[in-house]
Amino acid sequence: MKNLESLLLKPILLAVKKLFGADLPEHQVNFQTTRKEFDGDVTLVVFPIVRFAKKSPEETAEVIGNYLVKTTDFIDNFNVVKGFLNLVVSQYYWLESYALAFNTVSYGRVKATKSDPKIVVEYSSPNTNKPLHLGHVRNNLLGYSVAEIIKASGRQVKKVQIINDRGIHICKSMLAWLRFGQGETPVSSGMKGDHLVGKYYVLFDKEYKKEIALLVSKGTTEELAKKEAPLLIEAQNMLRLWEAKDQEVVALWEMMNSWVYEGFNSTYKRMGVDFDKHYYESSTYLLGKKYIDLGLEKGVFYTKEDGSVWIDLTDEKLDHKLLLRGDGTSVYITQDIGTAIQRHLDFDFNKMIYTVGNEQDYHFSVLFKILNRLGYSWSNDCHHLSYGMVDLPSGKMKSREGTVVDADDLMYEMVATAKSISEDLGKLEGFKAEELEAIYEMIGMGALKYFILKVDPRKRMLFDPAESIDFNGNTGPFIQYTHARICSLNRKAEDLNVQINPESDLHTKEKELIKVLLRYPEVIQEAADQCSPALVANFTYELVKQYNQFYQQVPIFGTTNEHDKAFRIGLSNFVGKVIASSMNLLGIDVPERM
Repeated sequence: MKNLESLLLKPILLAVKKLFGADLPEHQVNFQTTRKEFDGDVTLVVFPIVRFAKKSPEETAEVIGNYLVKTTDFIDNFNVVKGFLNLVVSQYYWLESYALAFNTVSYGRVKATKSDPKIVVEYSSPNTNKPLHLGHVRNNLLGYSVAEIIKASGRQVKKVQIINDRGIHICKSMLAWLRFGQGETPVSSGMKGDHLVGKYYVLFDKEYKKEIALLVSKGTTEELAKKEAPLLIEAQNMLRLWEAKDQEVVALWEMMNSWVYEGFNSTYKRMGVDFDKHYYESSTYLLGKKYIDLGLEKGVFYTKEDGSVWIDLTDEKLDHKLLLRGDGTSVYITQDIGTAIQRHLDFDFNKMIYTVGNEQDYHFSVLFKILNRLGYSWSNDCHHLSYGMVDLPSGKMKSREGTVVDADDLMYEMVATAKSISEDLGKLEGFKAEELEAIYEMIGMGALKYFILKVDPRKRMLFDPAESIDFNGNTGPFIQYTHARICSLNRKAEDLNVQINPESDLHTKEKELIKVLLRYPEVIQEAADQCSPALVANFTYELVKQYNQFYQQVPIFGTTNEHDKAFRIGLSNFVGKVIASSMNLLGIDVPERM
């Protein structure tokens, strides 16, 4: 649509000049998509022009419409509805634009050069005391897809994560394993390493609560019992030993973290996400301290009587924020300051995107303002991709109680459900066993990814696994099935030796399909600018719906006109390529047979 609008801009400005003797500012040329109940492809809003024309909106539209039909070769007709000029674009324009798109390699995508902007996208960023859960699934799928879409829009992209591999929560898992694990390992238990470590995090909490209850029964207040429970004191001591680089504690930490990383990598592989660089909190938690000193020198920060360091952001309608404790230890934002500066040194980025849930909105507002006050102007190019939480029909998740929806379990269930539904529908008969397993994986993971990514990132969402695996409606399997149908048609076309030819007289449904196809490059750019895979997902669904209408209403192999047959096969082929390309941006594979 934007190409068409750009093409129309000059003739419309010229029309206003010639017809009314006025120079219309470009920003006052407003277009809309023509409403379905009216004939037309694009609509000009005439009201801003009326003051120059000194005519009624209807008369103004009529005069401009007649001028465009006479003076351009791509406007065939028009109609007027009050102050709206509905323009009918010529078949020649649609065919020429389609032929250009058809012959474009990697249509819709722009290959970045070394001079194009550098974008860093952070996502995942888990803790090493537990496995990935449903919240991480949305985070990873969203971050990965945003990175791929931005890459397709013609920017250089680096995908990063920071792994929270230190702190009291890590020590809780370590201590519980040391105390209760009896040397259990991923090999001896048959458990993934991240699951095993997560098991001991949950166990710590159970034993900790027992100690609290015991202390309370002996007369200690609950508040004091929480602080004086032996397990917690021992975990805190373990953290101090780690920070002092105690050999035994560090060796235990390295061993258990290695289990977790192996588990994470397995989950990432099945999820289909990857990273260009990993940052580790154990390496970065001290990074920010030197910048605190810099801020004190500049008068950006201030010190309280206890030696703690703060920043006053009340003039920005925020609050006073702690940056360094009185004992000199860092807080989260201290680390984030240092990590952000380090990333700019590493990548010299033009923009950095943090994919983090909306419960951290305040944190990132503060972080970006601190960086700005320290003199880092690139902080204005830092963006928090703030996404909504994922709810389940059964309610919220709680990590410490072991009630989270585990990412691995979820992916397993999705694939198992895909298998069950496919078998019930008789969709996949005649396939070999290994082919079936690959298709079940494709359908199950495609359903999961599409269901999550089709929702605007900013919105809180309810994830219902059963609802996501449906071969009808706005779902991944429906889109995958349409792609498989097109591949089947292409195989038949090859058998008939039909040649693809992007030139023909257009059926209404062909034209409507081409109009959707031509929006693909624009959708990629818009999705990149808005960091919204939902725009790509919903474009793909619209394309698939339009194609299925075309498939039902326009004969392909049923026509006796060989030219039409060739065109329609070519059009189907191109639709299939765009479906595969757009789904790839969402991290979704599409099958050739279903």
